[in-house]
Amino acid sequence: MTHAHIPRRWYENAVFYQILVGVFNDTEGRGIGKLKGIAEKLDYLQWLGIDCLWLSPFYASPLRDDGYDIADYRAVHPDYGTMEDFEDLIAAVHARGMKLITDLALNHTSMDHHWFQESRKDPHGRYGDYYVWGDDPHRYPEIRIIFTDVETSNWSFDEVRGQYYFHRFYKEQPDLNYDNPDVHEEVLSLIDFWMDKGLDGFRLDAIPYLYERDGLGGESLPETLEFIEKLRAHMDKHYPDAFMVAEANQPPAETREYFGDGDRVHMVFNFPLMPRLYQAIATSQASPIVEIMPELLHLPAGAQWGNFLRNHDELTLEMVTEIERDLLYSAFLPDDSMRAHLGIARRLAPLMDNDRAKIELMFALMFGLPGAPFLYYGEELGMHDDSSLQDRDAVRTPMQWEPGPGAGFTTSDTPKRPIVGGEGISVAEQRHDPHSLLRFTRSLIAARKAHPELGIGNYEAIEVAEPALLAITRTLKVEDRVIASDPLSSAPLVCLYNFAPHPLAIPPQALANLSGIGRVEIGSVEAGTEIRSGDVIPAFGFFWLTAQ
Repeated sequence: MTHAHIPRRWYENAVFYQILVGVFNDTEGRGIGKLKGIAEKLDYLQWLGIDCLWLSPFYASPLRDDGYDIADYRAVHPDYGTMEDFEDLIAAVHARGMKLITDLALNHTSMDHHWFQESRKDPHGRYGDYYVWGDDPHRYPEIRIIFTDVETSNWSFDEVRGQYYFHRFYKEQPDLNYDNPDVHEEVLSLIDFWMDKGLDGFRLDAIPYLYERDGLGGESLPETLEFIEKLRAHMDKHYPDAFMVAEANQPPAETREYFGDGDRVHMVFNFPLMPRLYQAIATSQASPIVEIMPELLHLPAGAQWGNFLRNHDELTLEMVTEIERDLLYSAFLPDDSMRAHLGIARRLAPLMDNDRAKIELMFALMFGLPGAPFLYYGEELGMHDDSSLQDRDAVRTPMQWEPGPGAGFTTSDTPKRPIVGGEGISVAEQRHDPHSLLRFTRSLIAARKAHPELGIGNYEAIEVAEPALLAITRTLKVEDRVIASDPLSSAPLVCLYNFAPHPLAIPPQALANLSGIGRVEIGSVEAGTEIRSGDVIPAFGFFWLTAQ
């Protein structure tokens, strides 16, 4: 029996770049980034090799949670520009052959949203049942409080209505009631509003929490997955080229549920893998990665993981064991001021002690393991953070384009968030320095694009006796060879990663698939270098090797 070849979708091997609109590029000298500011920097992003931009919420909002508290889904926050600016940005992105997705928080709104204001005032009116109201603040005891350092309950009393409303996050973010079919229609309508402007898809924020059930809690319930199937069917019918990526920070088996049989979301952020990359660095052991990978393979057709190291949130440690969390705290949390909720509010470079080899190793894992990589703005420069800022604002400081007081981000003396700075940490300083982290990242992206098997190919672990060495063979799957742009790319690519703080000799079995000799595509030595068994891989070094 033969199977028809299903062409790969654009997102399966794309390189994504996350932008927080308000801190990326200020074009007005007011200290706040603008949609126009992103349009100004598209040449840079294209030069870097980015395929798709992901924008944080820029909708009308009181900004109590940096825009994830949406007060009007169909309006642009005036701080960031106008609807015309957004439409111009989409056109400019598409003119460069790039894509654009935006963040959408569907679990909750701002309490300033007119739906909530009407729901408070008139329990029996059109919006009375749009939110989760109740008289018992102890209902759903199984549902964990996510922001444990800020909230003591998932319920807050509303004086106007005289009832409690439910919220998974801050009390200013009441949860929508998905048991109300009108809420479904509102959500599909607002998705149509943005997709009809030419968007290429959405990130679905906090999507596991849509429903609550007595005795069952409120995470990844069957009803939530059914709604996602409804959403996917709607997208497939009206916007077949678009995609949705889910923020589903759940245990591995539950996380996979969001793919369904290829009929739920197209992509899920790889929360099962992410903390294990840090564990491997902290313990100098490859085993955390080796052990999880079999659980992450064999996805439905058209489904893909979204690999990431950092993003706008804390380095989340919700889904690791207490022992693993303590280990990661001891390795990466030198000061309690850097804690946010159960995680760590630090950027990648400080987490890696600004050790260039460790940073490059982590990038090589994100770009070299199965999935599509998501790069957080400024990480390509090794940007620092500001632990004096509240909550997760520590990792949300302005992008550094140039050295100097405004960092090329703004001409204002009072930016919305302070600029971190740091000698040598700007685009202008790194762009023309062949040894900079920025130029390394650009080269890594180019190497990744030359080898589609890194994102979509077969993954096979190579057994080696050295516990600090991760050795992997990557090959294109048979059905992908017919669409590979480079016919040579079906030859095996061997990836070696050293988690030890000292050099390691490469064991013979690591290079067996290359007949004992590999040529460095990119890695800790110059591209083109021949590597043989017995040669050394540097401390926290890596090699992507092809056959001679």
